[in-house]
Amino acid sequence: MASELEPEVQAIDRSLLECSAEETAGKWLQATDLTSEVYQHLAHYVPKIYCRGPNPFPQKEDMLAQHVLLGPMEWYLCGEDPAFGFPKLEQANKPSHLCGRVFKVGEPTYSCRDCAVDPTCVLCMECFLGSIHRDHRYRMTTSGGGGFCDCGDTEAWKEGPYCQKHELNTSEIEEEEDPLVHLSVDVIARTYNIFAIMFRYAVEILTWEKESELPADLEMEEKSDTYYCMLFNDEVHTYEQVIYTLQKAVNCTQKEAIGFATTVDRDGRRSVRYGDFQYCEQAKSVIVRNTSRQTKPLKVQVMHSSIVAHQNFGLKLLSWLGSIIGYSDGLRRILCQVGLQEGPYGENSCLVDRLMLSDSKLWKGARSVYHQLFMSSLLMDLKYKKLFAIRFAKNYERLQSDYVTDDHDREFSIADLSVQIFTVPSLARMLITEENLMTIIIKTFMDHLRHRDAQGRFQFERYTALQAFKFRRVQSLILDLKYVLISKPTEWSDELRQKFLEGFDAFLELLKCMQGMDPITRQVGQHIEMEPEWEAAFTLQMKLTHVISMMQDWCALDEKVLIEAYKKCLAVLMQCHGGFTDGEQPITLSICGHSVETIRYCVSQEKVSIHLPVSRLLAGLHVLLSKSEVAYKFPELLPLSELSPPMLIEHPLRCLVLCAQVHAGMWRRNGFSLVNQIYYYHNVKCRREMFDKDIVMLQTGVSMMDPNHFLMIMLSRFELYQIFSTPDYGKRFSSEITHKDVVQQNNTLIEEMLYLIIMLVGERFSPGVGQVNTTDEIKREIIHQLSIKPMAHSELVKSLPEDENKETGMESVIEAVAHFKKPGLTGRGMYELKPECTKEFNLYFYHFSRAEQSKAEEAQRKLKRQNREDTALPPPVLPPFCPLFASLVNILQSDVMLCIMGTILQWAVEHNGYAWSESMLQRVLHLIGMALQEEKQHLENVMEEHVVTFTFTQKISKPGEAPNNSPSILAMLETLQNAPYLEVHKDMIRWILKTFNAIKKIRESSSTSPVAETEGTIMEESSRDKDKAERKRKAEIARLRREKIMAQMSEMQRHFIDENKELFQQTLELDSSTSAVLDNSPVVSDVKLIALGPAQTQVPEQRQFVTCILCQEEQEVKVESRAMVLAAFVQRSTVLSKNRRKFIQDPEKYDPLFMHPDLSCGTHTGSCGHIMHAHCWQRYFDSVQAKEQRRQQRLRLHTSYDVENGEFLCPLCECLSNTVIPLLLPPRNIFNRSNFSDQPNLSQWIRTISQQIKALQILRKEESIHNTASSKNSENMGELQLPEGFRPNFHPKNPYSESIKEMLTTFGTATYKVGLKVHPNEEDPRVPIMCWGSCAYTIQSIERILSDEDKPLFGPLPCRLDDCLRSLTRFAAAHWTVASLSVVQGHLCKLFASLVPNDSYEDLPCILDIDMFHLLVGLVLAFPALQCQDFSGVSLSTGDLHIFHLVTMAHIIQILLTSCTEENGMDQENPTGEEELAVLDLYKTIHQYTGSALKEIPSGWHLWKSIRAGIMPFLKCSALFFHYLNGVPSPPDIQVSGLSHFEHLCNYLSLPTNLICLFQENNEIMNSLIESWCHNSEVKRYLASERDAISYPRESNKLIDLPEDYSSLINQASNFSCPKSGGDKSRAPTLCLVCGTLLCSQSYCCQTELEGEDVGACTAHTYSCGSGAGIFLRVRECQVLFLAGKTKGCFYSPPYLDDYGETDQGLRRGNPLHLCKERFQKIQKLWHQHSITEEIGHAQEANQTLVGIDWQHL
Repeated sequence: MASELEPEVQAIDRSLLECSAEETAGKWLQATDLTSEVYQHLAHYVPKIYCRGPNPFPQKEDMLAQHVLLGPMEWYLCGEDPAFGFPKLEQANKPSHLCGRVFKVGEPTYSCRDCAVDPTCVLCMECFLGSIHRDHRYRMTTSGGGGFCDCGDTEAWKEGPYCQKHELNTSEIEEEEDPLVHLSVDVIARTYNIFAIMFRYAVEILTWEKESELPADLEMEEKSDTYYCMLFNDEVHTYEQVIYTLQKAVNCTQKEAIGFATTVDRDGRRSVRYGDFQYCEQAKSVIVRNTSRQTKPLKVQVMHSSIVAHQNFGLKLLSWLGSIIGYSDGLRRILCQVGLQEGPYGENSCLVDRLMLSDSKLWKGARSVYHQLFMSSLLMDLKYKKLFAIRFAKNYERLQSDYVTDDHDREFSIADLSVQIFTVPSLARMLITEENLMTIIIKTFMDHLRHRDAQGRFQFERYTALQAFKFRRVQSLILDLKYVLISKPTEWSDELRQKFLEGFDAFLELLKCMQGMDPITRQVGQHIEMEPEWEAAFTLQMKLTHVISMMQDWCALDEKVLIEAYKKCLAVLMQCHGGFTDGEQPITLSICGHSVETIRYCVSQEKVSIHLPVSRLLAGLHVLLSKSEVAYKFPELLPLSELSPPMLIEHPLRCLVLCAQVHAGMWRRNGFSLVNQIYYYHNVKCRREMFDKDIVMLQTGVSMMDPNHFLMIMLSRFELYQIFSTPDYGKRFSSEITHKDVVQQNNTLIEEMLYLIIMLVGERFSPGVGQVNTTDEIKREIIHQLSIKPMAHSELVKSLPEDENKETGMESVIEAVAHFKKPGLTGRGMYELKPECTKEFNLYFYHFSRAEQSKAEEAQRKLKRQNREDTALPPPVLPPFCPLFASLVNILQSDVMLCIMGTILQWAVEHNGYAWSESMLQRVLHLIGMALQEEKQHLENVMEEHVVTFTFTQKISKPGEAPNNSPSILAMLETLQNAPYLEVHKDMIRWILKTFNAIKKIRESSSTSPVAETEGTIMEESSRDKDKAERKRKAEIARLRREKIMAQMSEMQRHFIDENKELFQQTLELDSSTSAVLDNSPVVSDVKLIALGPAQTQVPEQRQFVTCILCQEEQEVKVESRAMVLAAFVQRSTVLSKNRRKFIQDPEKYDPLFMHPDLSCGTHTGSCGHIMHAHCWQRYFDSVQAKEQRRQQRLRLHTSYDVENGEFLCPLCECLSNTVIPLLLPPRNIFNRSNFSDQPNLSQWIRTISQQIKALQILRKEESIHNTASSKNSENMGELQLPEGFRPNFHPKNPYSESIKEMLTTFGTATYKVGLKVHPNEEDPRVPIMCWGSCAYTIQSIERILSDEDKPLFGPLPCRLDDCLRSLTRFAAAHWTVASLSVVQGHLCKLFASLVPNDSYEDLPCILDIDMFHLLVGLVLAFPALQCQDFSGVSLSTGDLHIFHLVTMAHIIQILLTSCTEENGMDQENPTGEEELAVLDLYKTIHQYTGSALKEIPSGWHLWKSIRAGIMPFLKCSALFFHYLNGVPSPPDIQVSGLSHFEHLCNYLSLPTNLICLFQENNEIMNSLIESWCHNSEVKRYLASERDAISYPRESNKLIDLPEDYSSLINQASNFSCPKSGGDKSRAPTLCLVCGTLLCSQSYCCQTELEGEDVGACTAHTYSCGSGAGIFLRVRECQVLFLAGKTKGCFYSPPYLDDYGETDQGLRRGNPLHLCKERFQKIQKLWHQHSITEEIGHAQEANQTLVGIDWQHL
């Protein structure tokens, strides 16, 4: 290390290295004034070690600091060598039972939903796995960093506070003993001294504010002129701004600027320039000037290097203290004592206070260091935790004000420690009683919201960004209040009562400022101009919701507190209503002989507000009086007699009327702000403390007043009093005013009012209003949610209100009311309502929105129809009210109510004269039903001798009073029962009449006189029968009509198929492959099918007609006709790769002729199977390109396809494509000349071919010489003996039409361009190689998929795959016709030479390094180029056969050379058959040729087994290849799965089933070939184990194995630090599912340059690992990411599901996640099928937002 540094630094190093820690410590022990001694040492050495140049050397600095500065302190502290001293201390110390592990960012944390006292109690992974909670319902989240593990804290857990590891430490905990007893007195004294000095030094230097001078006792003798320009972090400026500014200010490169910015963001500050004062000052001014335009400038300071040095050492010291106190609790106790000791300056002078109060002035790095120290010291020592909590509470106001003005996030502020302190129940109680914490928090909160209106209410108008920012910060105070209240007290002391009520007073003050805030007035005439600010008030309300609920929970726990709180709340409400009757004139209302005094007030004209928290709190407390029975125990203590019910109900009623009028469309001109307010008022987040409490308040009022009076006031507020108080008003109204809107409005208002009455009587499911408990309430919510539709767990949770612990209580009751249905491959698990719960369905459930109500009604009626019941939805039977609310039911039988019902029924009877609506009638029927159910309940539960006062049935039987003699309600119902215009409500009316009769019966049986009641029922019966018959008739008519329609439809369908054949063409005609042939040609059925060779089965030519999807024209595929093409997509692929690290260095020079068996990168072609004319496609593609060019530059978003790379979407299915494959007839039939009888055998054939090749090579040589030196005459020609019948100067005529030739070239060039990543060049000699390669690779990948899925080789392939393979194979076979003949012949010679040695090639790969199937395809497809010049009568098919046999034998040798020979115990029992003997024989031959380097001879049986297994994939691929090449149908045996098919394959491929026969038949030539193959130097190296080779069969590639439990992935990722920015935790760790690498995604630190662009780690990785396509799992988000290229990507649902069958993208819900094998298989299948790019294309087409994402930066 030292040698690299400049000489002066080395010199310094030497003097520092000679400094001895032991001597220095000795000197300090002797010193009289220790402080000044230590300070002198620091003043001398710190600047020499730290900050010696522009860039820090952290390793060197730490090493020197340890040696020179910290070493002496450790010696001094231990009094001996610290290497011995510390372990001694550690041994004496008892291990702590607290875990206290501080979380890193992104680490998984676990909270137990059953046992945690509140959701902030969490465990680290290690403790969690060792605790009892792993079997409970737990929630998993990733930490934001900064909290610590609560294992061992008995106050945090209801049970199981210790994990197994920490439980061991609890056995011998006596009562809190003082940890200092384990330390000797002098150690305590020394520790105390050194801690006091060092801690004071650190605090002093970190809070030091001068920039160029040090504290006096640290000043150096000689001061250098070296300064740093220090840049500080803020949360206002973006990365980009900082990078840009730095490049200008200190002219560095972008990479350096990014480095600076990353460090500033991470540590909070970084020096960006080092030099003299002037030099740094200049940089500072540039930075300030550049960043002060829009916002406040970046904070920059020019600091003297010695100050920076001391500050750096200060931080080092604090972390050193943190590690030292880890050795012993005694040391920790001393440090706490030092920190909290009052300093010389009185209040707030202890070191801890000084640090806390200057928190907002420190930079990020310093803050986190000292927060960590506090956590590991003060919060881990129970005695000092209490003292620290008191200091924290005393400074609370100042700390919060600092935080509000500071711009760093909450997690970097000391205020964030409140969560560690306030959530501890004992500390919270102590702080409430001793420090009056509740009042402090609320007062601090009120101080920050100073904007008030004239009435003293909060005002949030014209909300600037800065205020919004401040307001967000202030909300954290509410969170603190929530922490304080979250655990409820069990015992109350008098102080606690008194302090809680003081806090309650402060809270009421806060609510009083909210009562009536944001008042609104209805806009008439023109629309509102500026939408008023409403969000702030609702944000406040939402944040306070839980606090209000918790306040009520606290009050409920103590009767005295409850009574006091009730009185206080009532008094505040009286104050708010102080001006209640002023200026509003009193009026008198009267209906039906009742009259009431109220005030004139119109919601539609005066101001009204939705915010009434004081009234709502009172309503909540009133319910608690009933629930805890205080109302009945101490009525004398309660001011119930003073309550004025009209005053209580006034404001809530106005609020509900406002909602009704908004719904009736009367407030349209008030804009969206009002609509949003009404939405949130009912929303699940707010309704518990808003809408629900308003209903309770009205219920409270009604239960204390005459219901007639209430109804009249209500009519007046709804502005409907006129209509119901004047007889015949409705008739006049509808005849006079025909204004549609007004009629509509009134109708809606009447409906809303009736709905409100239904809610007041029917909503008794809050404990305290009705006689129910909380689970009944939740059950009812769930039943009504599920009666809309089945729901997933997460949807249900969202629709239920959460308590302060984020619990809805759903899990405890869901089993009772619903069944769970598991999900399939897609979708999620669903809960379905149990059928027996439907009877509890209430159509007018008060939490339904309008849309939900109509959906639920439809769903329930449908269900009833399915069960063949009548479709009435009667009101359910309700639980009884609590005594305090019991009088509520009388509203149903009050005179005014009966008058309202009668009036509406009257309108319905005379339905033409009035404006009324069916919903109005439906609600009246529901109310009548409720009253009847109520009366029935009363009668059934009546005690002896009691009179039932609820006499609804009698009242509805009486006709109206004298003057207008209106008929009774009952009579009107009977009239309506047969009204033809009320078909829908018939069932309901019938149900009402039935119930009425039942009640009459009960009343009669209880009284003694039986009245002849029969005739009524008989009449009802007969009418019912008539009704049934009528229904049956209608059903029959409907059935006939349905049948007729169905017949018509199927006729049309047939017609459609006839007319639109082309749409069905793939299914009907194109399948001329296997199935069609087998059906049509009886010739073939008995013959043995053979795919190649002279004995190849001759198949009658099938004519093929296809239709173009663009012009709909039909055409036959012929050689000379216009080309037809398939849309295709060519991509590079590593799916089969066995070696991803291989990389083509220079694609321009790379020769792809031989494919290595590791298949490191292939070219795959896929197609969607849609056919076009070549010219139609050309036109379509040109238009796509033109469209792309027309789009202006600025709109150039990425589309899902990249036109410049030749991509387009298939015009029919929008599948991504980048080229087209021409459709051809089997090309072999065109070139295959007639068969001659005697064909050469293998050795003759090889001889012939070798001669022809030799001749060719001589000719080529000639030509090249000839071209260079033409003077030489061509005598040599004569000497060359041409083999018989060989005419090398013959050039065959190309049979294809121009357009087909053009398409052959197009596709060939595309494959070449994509496969090699080069510019297109159709002349390049490598084009044919790439075409053959793509054909071979695609067949191999399909064979792999079929084998992995255990599907038969020639089973029913999907039509698009079948078409693609056929076209691709035929294309590859025809491509040589458009390539240069000599090029193709050259390739053939070279390929042939790799098997049959030829002296003219030097650098051929050895037999181990050739993929045999690629070789086969290349040889077979290049062979016609040679064969076309051979007129000796050797047919093409003979060549195919011999090539195939030769390659097969080479492959067998390959397998034998690489087969691993593990001996198997079963060998002995396998007697040798002929195959085994033959194999052994062959093996001996090889053994002999390799010079016995081959391993010992295994058993023949074993060898034969490995040959069969190893060659199977090759045979399957060959069968596919020859099937598509020659069009011979596959034998039916291979079309079924299950069997091994080895024999059938051999027959189809005209191989002997005993493959070794091949060698025996061609003995003499094969031996020489084997010899030449085995003599290759590479083979020898392999056998000597100096290199590796691929063994067969190749294993199938799988995606990596994922752990079953998701949290182990999170844990793995949280330990992963970014590989580039030293040890920094990665923010978005992302796992490659193909190779298992973890990457640091989406961050500047890991961007690399790829083809001239900056790309993120994932994109760069896709190029190295997946050659352009990648599958990743983003661990923190639990999201699968598909990437392809730089501009394409999409998110895909992850393979991890929770117990409810749902994915959790973003880990928001935190349920435990487990691997779903099937979904993971599905992703793997997409990868195997090369469908990733296609999947992305479809996703981007479907979802435009995906297009805008910068995928390349991920």
